Amino acid sequence: MDPYIGKMLDNRYEILERIGTGGMAVVYKAKCHRLNRLVAIKILKSDLAQDEDFRRRFNAESQAVAQLSHPNIVSVYDVSRGGDTEYIVMELIDGITLKQYMEKRGQLNWRESLHFITQIMRGLSHAHSRGIVHRDIKPQNVMVLRDGSVKVADFGIACLENAAQTLTQEALGSVHYISPEQARGDRTDARSDVYSAGVVFYEMLTGRLPFEGDSAVSVAIQHLSSIPLAPREIKPDIPEQLELICMKAMAPDLDKRYPSADAMIADLESFRKNPDVSMDFQLEDLRPDETDEPTRMLRTAGPHPASSAVRSARERETKRERRRDDYYDDEPAPRASGKRIALISGVTIVAVVALFFLFRAVFSSFGTPVQTEFEVPNLLGQTLEEAEAREDIAGIFQIVVDREEPSEDYGAGEISWQDPSAGDRKKGDNLVIHVRVSTGIATAEMPDLTERDVREARTELESLSERYGLELVIDDSVELQEISEEVEQGCVIRTEPAAGTTLEKGDTVRLIVSKGPQPVTVPPLTELDMEVAIQMLNIAELEYTVRDEYSDRPIGEVIRQTPEAGTEVAKGTEVELTVSKGAEPGSSESDGPGTYTVNIPLPTDRDLVEVQVYLDGNSIYQDVLDSAQGNFFYELEATVGPHHVQVYLDGELTLDEQQASFEAMG
Repeated sequence: MDPYIGKMLDNRYEILERIGTGGMAVVYKAKCHRLNRLVAIKILKSDLAQDEDFRRRFNAESQAVAQLSHPNIVSVYDVSRGGDTEYIVMELIDGITLKQYMEKRGQLNWRESLHFITQIMRGLSHAHSRGIVHRDIKPQNVMVLRDGSVKVADFGIACLENAAQTLTQEALGSVHYISPEQARGDRTDARSDVYSAGVVFYEMLTGRLPFEGDSAVSVAIQHLSSIPLAPREIKPDIPEQLELICMKAMAPDLDKRYPSADAMIADLESFRKNPDVSMDFQLEDLRPDETDEPTRMLRTAGPHPASSAVRSARERETKRERRRDDYYDDEPAPRASGKRIALISGVTIVAVVALFFLFRAVFSSFGTPVQTEFEVPNLLGQTLEEAEAREDIAGIFQIVVDREEPSEDYGAGEISWQDPSAGDRKKGDNLVIHVRVSTGIATAEMPDLTERDVREARTELESLSERYGLELVIDDSVELQEISEEVEQGCVIRTEPAAGTTLEKGDTVRLIVSKGPQPVTVPPLTELDMEVAIQMLNIAELEYTVRDEYSDRPIGEVIRQTPEAGTEVAKGTEVELTVSKGAEPGSSESDGPGTYTVNIPLPTDRDLVEVQVYLDGNSIYQDVLDSAQGNFFYELEATVGPHHVQVYLDGELTLDEQQASFEAMG
């Protein structure tokens, strides 16, 4: 049984269930009882939480990450300690990791990959602008939401995890995505995140990692010394410009890599707007310069099993390279006698002549030559069954279906693409033709976007359009706004077409957005008695506040209002009333008896309330009132000047004016 389940942290966060476990922390679903919302809580594992220096750095790093606020970064709400428990409170994401999405979805197309990597880079750009480097970008740390947007997670853990900048066991856990400088133990900066994001982009585009090996150490060495296959060598349909962007992000040379996330975003946006854009660099420009630099030892902070393993593997690889070099070096051959040379030459000549006549005899025995080269037939527009039944396919070519995809030119079930192309000539046997089968014209179902924020609705539609290649036109102009009493301002009232309608390529979608409820007009209230003015505000469904001010107007008369009469405001807007409290003390009107008005809101959590009023310590009023009347008004009379006024509601002191100023009666 997990000891945290059912536990209350800081008398605020109730742990409900465990939802994930990592190398440094355990993640739980919890409820915040103060704000009445569900959150995710990441609790440090006990062995790490016992290290006081670790806890101090963890707290400092997490407080910095809590300052980040971006749509593509998981929000951190709180960093706290409950007893000996260090934890981070984050937003609870309704989605899955990008790794899970790729495994569930299978092969991502380049449009989806572009959509995801652009959002990842925007989140990193925001973090980098605040001086925060993630250092552990990988698909497991990217969350995909139901609307197709992504959020980068685990900033605080990642920053702290690699604070020593050595190839630790935790770093080896993400070794497929670490930058060369991380593998060497060198200083890391924002460019290290760019490299790791490039590896994630490569995996999305190609469906495989750039470097793989039997162990984490062997993969780390490849990051240092190898160049991966270009994405188009794995999937030829990847646009050349996207391949260039991906490879530049993964350039092992820091000077040839994108200097910042913003620089990579600029190229991604240029491609998105114009897929035929020409980049100012080529693949050859990204390759590392040839140098005679000797094998370098990986620098570490001290002896460590992981870093020692990398050094040993690197040294073994260097020794193998030296043995190969030594093997192929030119060495003087031992001298042979003249007779031996003549004998060898004679035997060689006889053997060559014999083989010549043998081959000529064999091939002349066949009536016709064997065909070893075949022309690739055109399979476009045919079904798989039709294509496999062709005479120029059967027994020569094997047809392999890569995937199904929408097509405007070919009907459902027909071959819409093939590689190699028709007319190409191929030699050998076991020849393969890769094909894609059409699912017909691209369609998707219109989602239900009612009561969704218009920005979220637009993002979901853009994701839907990219995912299915629909090229939707999204119209949410000002003209499409309507007044609504039910739907909050800025949210979608309805869509055209309605939810559930089938969308096709090029369709226009309109978002009808709420302007909020019908506004009300502030009534004229000046020169009215305060009680009358308050009744008018209640009828107009407006709130109010009252402040007193000396004036030559009668006591209780409204002398000023804010906002002014005639102003259109939303229901519930607060109107400030300035009410006269008579002439200022010391004026000619201050002689004789004076008055002081008590105006106190009655409690709304009970039906009846007992009210007691004291003047200079003497009880002058006591009664039980109906709370529904809203406010308690009472006018006290005494000599002009300061007096002590106290008001109790159900025995609780609510008003205590030591120097209540009694004004001369009008």
